[in-house]
Amino acid sequence: MFTQTLLTGLAIGGIYALMAVGYSLVFSILNFSNFAYGSIIMLGAYIGYYAMVRMGMPIGLAIAVSIVGSGLLCWLNERLAYAPLRKRKASSLFFMISAMGTSIFLENLVYATIGARFYNFPELFAKSNLEFRGISIGVLDVFAMVFSFVAIYGLNLFLQKSRTGIAIRAASYDIEVCSLNGVNIAALIGLVFGLAGALAGISGMFLGMKYIVYPTMGWITNKAYIAAVIGGLGSLPGAVVGGVLLGVLETFVSAYVSSVVRDVFSFSLLVLLLMVMPTGLFGRFLEEKV
Repeated sequence: MFTQTLLTGLAIGGIYALMAVGYSLVFSILNFSNFAYGSIIMLGAYIGYYAMVRMGMPIGLAIAVSIVGSGLLCWLNERLAYAPLRKRKASSLFFMISAMGTSIFLENLVYATIGARFYNFPELFAKSNLEFRGISIGVLDVFAMVFSFVAIYGLNLFLQKSRTGIAIRAASYDIEVCSLNGVNIAALIGLVFGLAGALAGISGMFLGMKYIVYPTMGWITNKAYIAAVIGGLGSLPGAVVGGVLLGVLETFVSAYVSSVVRDVFSFSLLVLLLMVMPTGLFGRFLEEKV
């Protein structure tokens, strides 16, 4: 029971970690929380659904289409909603207001064009389980867990080893100095949003396959945002640890206490942690540079 619950929690935590990394990527560069990110994840689920069900693509190709589509949508989100504010040097508050407006717009656009119906992915893995020494875990959970951590590992390699990744890390420390050293900040920010969108496509696909696809499914990213805050906004290792930790703890609360108090536990954990560690587990206090 314990091992099976742990593995299920790791699978859910892997999806949370993917979404939390997307939040933290944007926050590390622009210092604001992109609340439109949940709607991008929702659209990624729709893109994957239409690619797999309506166009008959295999799962691998459908995930690729969802990654590309969500990446482009997230890039457009930055170009249309945030770039004008960035050029005017607006404060973070205006970015957050624009993000919330974008989220509401995208949700209602789906209602107006696709409708409020619920959609189910084909049951590719739903009835398949892996059995090992009395432990049973769904193939979809294993697939999601492995794919999620491989994607996060690949992103980490890109950020650590490539020149562009080094530029992204440099901009997260001081974007002005990075610009003075010849880095095209507009292109760099667009790339960061594209990478965050790619992660949104992956997590949207897995959320849609595990649960269901509907216009307001992006609100589940509240959990990912909690994970990002627990780990420390702007910290990618913190986002991974926060996502996995939250997924595992929620699963144990559901299994050993009650699924009714799962959300209460998540938000209570966030409040208690911030009372003790205001910057999260891996967050840092940075003095404002002048």
